[in-house]
Amino acid sequence: MNSHDAFTVSTATLEDWYQVAEWADGEGWNVGDGDVACFHPTDPAGFFIGRLGARPVAAVSIVNYDDRYAVLGHYLTDPEFRGRGYGLATWKAAFPHSGNRTVGLDAMPAQRANYETHGFKAAHDTVHFAGSPARPTGPVQGVAPVTPEHAEALAAYDRGCFPADRSGFVGRWLTAPGRTARVRLRDGAVAGYGVIRPAGRGHRIGPLFADTPEDAAALFDGLVGHFGPGEEVSLDIPGTHAASADLLTSRGLAAQFHTVRMYTGPVPETAEERVFAITTLELG
Repeated sequence: MNSHDAFTVSTATLEDWYQVAEWADGEGWNVGDGDVACFHPTDPAGFFIGRLGARPVAAVSIVNYDDRYAVLGHYLTDPEFRGRGYGLATWKAAFPHSGNRTVGLDAMPAQRANYETHGFKAAHDTVHFAGSPARPTGPVQGVAPVTPEHAEALAAYDRGCFPADRSGFVGRWLTAPGRTARVRLRDGAVAGYGVIRPAGRGHRIGPLFADTPEDAAALFDGLVGHFGPGEEVSLDIPGTHAASADLLTSRGLAAQFHTVRMYTGPVPETAEERVFAITTLELG
């Protein structure tokens, strides 16, 4: 590579983002299969790549969900090019995309102070649980496969658990290849839903939204019930949600590490008691 190659930042294509996913997996993120194809269409103008000449060296995403809320993720630099300012330069070029929106992110604890210098404030921890879950011994009652007929009701339910309408994303997330989606129904109404997907290592659950701990337990069991012994499952839960931690511990999972949920503005209002697991660390 020529030492005089110019550094530039531009919006990333879907193909560019597969390279970013490789960096993420190299950092141990355990990206879910098909995540990139679900992520990028959510806000194609919100994925940024920094290049040295023609070579991608840094990335960040700032996905605008509506005129009030955005999520920052994928803040990554190719290990070969770290320490040269390319990551920060990409951030500075990308961040104006969020406009005046509140921006949320999940930061590694070591980076918390860096984000605070950019106006982010910590709200709570997000705890990563993983393990080989105990499987249900029989059929799970009140849990059904998600079908197209559930789409409108699930989008409405999701809106109560997330700070913005993301019905387009939810539609892709529920139906992407390899995913298993389950809905909890009570008297014909949605009382929660969950999605599990394969990843480079085991499977990942997200979201897991439910009215009650009993609903969440039924959904969890419905999602993992078809696994064989020893299959690993992981998910990320709000550290303030004791009932979720209790559920996962009872199923044989354990806390592994945590990130810090941070915002640039007011903490968005959601039905926090329903969020037994977030969807993803990358897009909220």
